[in-house]
Amino acid sequence: MEEELLVTVVDRAVASKDQDAFHDVVINGLRIISLTPRRILHELPPKVYYAKDLPHALQDSMNRLDRDHRNSEMARSVFEAFIFENTCEDEPEAPRIHIINDIDDEATPAWEFHYSNQLWHGENVPPPDLTNLLGCGCRGHCDPRSKTCLCLKRQQEYSGEVSGFIYDDRGRLKEEGYPIFECNDLCGCLEDCRNRVVQRGRKHMVNIRKTKDKGWGVFAGSKKIPKGSFIGIYAGELLTDSEGDERGIKYNKFGRTYLFDLDFYYLQQGGPKAQVPSGSQPAEEWEPKFVVDAYHAGNFTRFLNHSCDPNCSMNACYINEANLEKPLLTLFTTRDVLPYEEVTFSYSGAPDDEDEPVVKDRDAVYAACKCGAPNCRGQMFR
Repeated sequence: MEEELLVTVVDRAVASKDQDAFHDVVINGLRIISLTPRRILHELPPKVYYAKDLPHALQDSMNRLDRDHRNSEMARSVFEAFIFENTCEDEPEAPRIHIINDIDDEATPAWEFHYSNQLWHGENVPPPDLTNLLGCGCRGHCDPRSKTCLCLKRQQEYSGEVSGFIYDDRGRLKEEGYPIFECNDLCGCLEDCRNRVVQRGRKHMVNIRKTKDKGWGVFAGSKKIPKGSFIGIYAGELLTDSEGDERGIKYNKFGRTYLFDLDFYYLQQGGPKAQVPSGSQPAEEWEPKFVVDAYHAGNFTRFLNHSCDPNCSMNACYINEANLEKPLLTLFTTRDVLPYEEVTFSYSGAPDDEDEPVVKDRDAVYAACKCGAPNCRGQMFR
């Protein structure tokens, strides 16, 4: 009976190339379908979200209300329900996010975006590359000492200085700055494999809270968030670099941008760090192909404020995507975040140019930094 459940007899007219791809077997002219992870992924691929389909009915309805209703307790409750409804399926164990404002009478952030943890593909952005996706054949849980785990081998190509997986046995990032290659839907390991962290969603409490000088921000809840903890995906629209440039000109003028280039060092250098000669520089002609824009779609991470002394960093992560140009932008803590402490990251990357002068008379987005850190550089963007 078990063998009967694992195979299905189908018509012999199926293309022969599918037979090779899915490891089907032909017996006496009849094909025996193998229910391999690759076939399941082919038949039931992850949903692809497109920017043209972004919902906006709720935002439109709320913006039609008068100011008093938009700043009511009812509006705050609707915003919190809006967050939960749009994320409960992809991170069911995540603590609820609350909206807190003890600064003024603004009940919620502006109703200007669709709350989502997903990437919404813009025009001319290809869907995830599943054809070239590779997965490990491990059973049970992947072993960080394995000699055969393909996911471990891939990770080691880019983070050879870090032994084993990039995560420790508690699911915390061992070292920031390296691309993360998690197990994916083609892998044979269990869902609670130690190399599946981002895909299992946020585990730590955060709240969206109004600040005195920096607008809305993100703060830890009542418990400490340990160093190396996954905070969230910087979600939004995935756009071509050219469209990002067009939007960036407008955003810079009115002083608010949510654009982030997918321009990690290993993409600029053309390969894993371990394979790039020491001291080599990015090719001058290299340009990022894609950007993420959280203006019209995004989650709580769009409210993360800049700090010149941040407690989080942005890291590239790959799950069900073989195209290296399109990583997820994931945020991990770089030190313990204390209860109720603001969660921040650097908008301009690592502080490697501390002596760079502040440039005046630029677009509004280059406003003075108000992070308050002892090592504040005076500006958020370079």
